[in-house]
Amino acid sequence: MSKKIQLALLAGGKSGEREVSLAGAKGVMQALDTEKYDVFQYDPATDLGKLARDADKLDVAFILLHGLFGEDGTMQGMLDLLGVPYQGAGVLGSAMAMDKDVAKKQYVSAGLPVAAYHMASRGDIGNPRGIGEKLGFPLVVKPIRQGSSLGMSLVHNVEELGAGIELAFTYDSEVMVEQFIKGREITVGVLGNADLVPLPLVEVIPGEAFSFFDYTAKYTPGATTEICPAQVPQEIWEKAQEYGVRAHRALKLRGYSRTDMIFNEAGEIFVIETNTIPGMTPTSLLPQAARAHGLDFSALLDRLIALAME
Repeated sequence: MSKKIQLALLAGGKSGEREVSLAGAKGVMQALDTEKYDVFQYDPATDLGKLARDADKLDVAFILLHGLFGEDGTMQGMLDLLGVPYQGAGVLGSAMAMDKDVAKKQYVSAGLPVAAYHMASRGDIGNPRGIGEKLGFPLVVKPIRQGSSLGMSLVHNVEELGAGIELAFTYDSEVMVEQFIKGREITVGVLGNADLVPLPLVEVIPGEAFSFFDYTAKYTPGATTEICPAQVPQEIWEKAQEYGVRAHRALKLRGYSRTDMIFNEAGEIFVIETNTIPGMTPTSLLPQAARAHGLDFSALLDRLIALAME
């Protein structure tokens, strides 16, 4: 009988998405095959010393951390130093994808369409009129290194813009203001290291109470309708899958990713952002897409761990 894989499951952490991470870890623990893995859970908020001491006996880590100190390259760097392989992007890819400004620059250099945007300064809180005149309303205001739509707002006039910028600066030292693209939100998962496989599209439809796919819409049961596979025209399907692969490559990612996009009535697709550690409950968007592709949740985890250990 072959030896079981010694796996570190990293969940919790210090970001605003700590609870989302811990909830995801429960589902992952239940889905991991106990015939294949011995699983040891670590919370980076308290267990970094223990993780370092145990590194020699670990075969692989599964990072289930979202936001800062988990998805931004810091945890990846520590695991690199400890010599423990892990699923998903390395230090550079994680850091680039986490920074929405850097990611947009990478998308543009790869020829991918993005919404027009402006990096705000704290001075714009009291005088945001110039940004409004440059980009037009409505606008989306977001801190550049937060996930799950934390600190994000949809604004329709100069007063709301100033308040939105002020809110976003409470979450980050850099704030992006971008044009709001009216259309249908889709997301594209990508699996693989050298050979990339785009997964079936998922369409995300926030409930009528939500003006966009914010934190509450994301994590309140029943608040959002998700359609997988998405019912979209074939040309949108093919172009979105191509854009997902190109975004993955532009950000130098590996293992897996999930890129969010919006397409408008004219059939134009805009790349919004790429998640390097997408939500990993069985009903999260990437696992839904993997299931439509033929991988149930347990098989998806096996695939990601195998890619990590390649």
